[in-house]
Amino acid sequence: MKKLIPLCWLSLAMALPLAGAGPSEPVPIFDGESFAGWEGNREMWRIEDDALVGGTLEKEIPKNDFLCTTRRYTNFVLRLKFKLVGEGANAGVQIRSERIPGHHEVKGYQADLGEPGWWGSLYDESRRNKVLAQSDMTELNPVLKRGEWNDYEIRCEGSRIRLSINGVETVDYTEADETITQSGLIGLQIHSGPPSEAWYKEITIQELE
Repeated sequence: MKKLIPLCWLSLAMALPLAGAGPSEPVPIFDGESFAGWEGNREMWRIEDDALVGGTLEKEIPKNDFLCTTRRYTNFVLRLKFKLVGEGANAGVQIRSERIPGHHEVKGYQADLGEPGWWGSLYDESRRNKVLAQSDMTELNPVLKRGEWNDYEIRCEGSRIRLSINGVETVDYTEADETITQSGLIGLQIHSGPPSEAWYKEITIQELE
């Protein structure tokens, strides 16, 4: 004789997510003490106080420089802490990007950082070379801690990219150009210019379906 399964149990089973479905848990992609999983110019990048540090306060930064992951990512939530030091400091976090062969540059989306008003904007580095979405500094200034640690959250889902600094959403951008690749490397930038440093730590990624 077959046993009948109560209807309420069937409803509950249908409502529960399948094992393994949904986004993964956030995992660190920087261990705080080594360059494991990252590659770049070790003369420009160092590890100090559990952070990846690009640049120097001793002399001008001659060119843009990038420390990049050795892995590619597509859909994810990237979280990290950043701090810029030095007058006129500029930097950014590359996402879905590629190194340009034989060149110091990286091309792709950049979650921007720095003065006068680049904080939280989305820039297309060495590709279209333009700001794709501008942050509203009147909203961001009250929570931005210049010269101190701040939180960056970068969410990439399909053609949509959202940026937030210290809990304030600065950009909600949808890519209209279907020829733009929506996967690539994650990179950390120190921009050319005056003596300055870009600090990054507690870097985690949560991969999405």
